[in-house]
Amino acid sequence: MSLKDDPTFNLYSERSSFKWIVLALSVVISASSIVYTSQLVQKIRERESKQIALYAKTLEYLTNDGELSNAVFILEEIVDANNTIPVIVADEFGEADYYKNLPAADAISDPEKRREFLYAEIQKMREEHEPILVTLSDNGQIYGYKTIYYKNSILLVQLKYYPYIQLSVIAIFALITFTVFNYSRTAEQNRVWVGMAKETAHQLGTPLSSLLAWSEYFKEQFPDHHDIFIELEKDVDRLEMITERFSNIGSVPQLREENVPQVIGEVVKYLQKRISRKVTIELETFPSDDILGALNRPLFAWVIENIMKNAVDAMGGIGRITIKIMKVSEGRISVDITDTGKGIAKNRIKQVFQPGFTTKRRGWGLGLTLTKRIVENYHGGKIFVKSSEPDKGTTFRILLKT
Repeated sequence: MSLKDDPTFNLYSERSSFKWIVLALSVVISASSIVYTSQLVQKIRERESKQIALYAKTLEYLTNDGELSNAVFILEEIVDANNTIPVIVADEFGEADYYKNLPAADAISDPEKRREFLYAEIQKMREEHEPILVTLSDNGQIYGYKTIYYKNSILLVQLKYYPYIQLSVIAIFALITFTVFNYSRTAEQNRVWVGMAKETAHQLGTPLSSLLAWSEYFKEQFPDHHDIFIELEKDVDRLEMITERFSNIGSVPQLREENVPQVIGEVVKYLQKRISRKVTIELETFPSDDILGALNRPLFAWVIENIMKNAVDAMGGIGRITIKIMKVSEGRISVDITDTGKGIAKNRIKQVFQPGFTTKRRGWGLGLTLTKRIVENYHGGKIFVKSSEPDKGTTFRILLKT
C-alpha cells in the first residue's frame, strides 16, 4: 500500500488544500473590495466635480445678479452647504481671495505665511483637478475673472486608500493564520514521527532480544557453523543499529566529530553485499580521506543508506553510484551521491522530500522525508537535488558542518 492511500496522509493533503482554498478566497474578497471601492470613489469624485461646477456657477450668479433675496438664498443653500470639499477662489493674478474647508490655513495667524500656504495649495489643486473659470460681468460687460481651485475631500481620500488598508489588514491576518497553521501542522507531524519511531523501536526490542539469545544458543550447539553465525551476528547488530536509529528520532541526538569518508565507507561495505551485483559503487574523497564532520553516526548512516537504496531502485538494479566527499569551504562539507538511474522530472523535483512521494508501487514515500529531517533538523545541514535528467541520473547533495 502506498502512503497516498493512507487516511492519515489524505488528511494532511486535505488540510493543505483547505489552506490554499482559504488563501484564494481571501484574495478574491480583497480584489472584489478594491474594485467595488474604486467604483465608489469614481462616483463620488464625479459627484464632487459636479458640485464644484455648481459652486462656480453659484458664485458667478451671486456676483452678477443684483437681487439680494436670490443671493441670500443661494448663498445659504449652495455655497455654505459645501462642508467637505477644499476650495480656493483666486483672482486673475493667482492670489487667493477666498478659501473654504482648509483647517490648516485657518491655523496660520501670519497673513504672509497663510498667503504662501494658499499659493502652494493652489499648485497642488491645479495638478489634481482642472480649475474652473468664473466670468464677472455687469450688465453684460465683462470686467474680470475668478478661478476656482479644488481638490478631493478628506472623505474621498480616506475612501480611496481604505481598500489598501483593508487589504493590508487581511494580509497580516492571513500571514498570522498561515504561520499558526504551519506551526501546528509541523508540531503535529513531529508528534506523529516521534510516536511512530519510538513505537517501532519498542516493537523491535522484543524479537531482537530473542534473536540474541537464539544466536548464543546455536553457537554453543553447532560450533562447526562459525561462518553462518558471524553473518547472523552482523544482521543482529544491524537490527540493533536500526533500533537505535528509531530511538534517536524525537530526542536531541549527540553529534560527535567523525571521519565522514569512514562512516560512508562502512555503509557502502554493508550494502555492497546486499544489493544487486550489477550495481557498482565508487567512493571519492577530496582532498584526503580524513574529512571530519559533526555527525550522529547511526542517523547519518541511515541517510546515506536511504539515498543509496533509492538510487538502486531508480536504476532497476543495474548501474553505477558515485559518492564524492569534499571539503568545500572552511566549516562546510559536501557529499554528492550520483546515480545513473531514470532521473526525476523537473516538475517533480520539489516534491521528492514530501511525505508520500514515491515511484515504487508499494512504497510509503517516507525515506527521503526522514532523510531531510535527519540532515536539516538534527545535523543543521542541508540536502537537495543538485541535478537530475530523465534517463541519465540524479545527484543529491548533502551539506554538513564540520
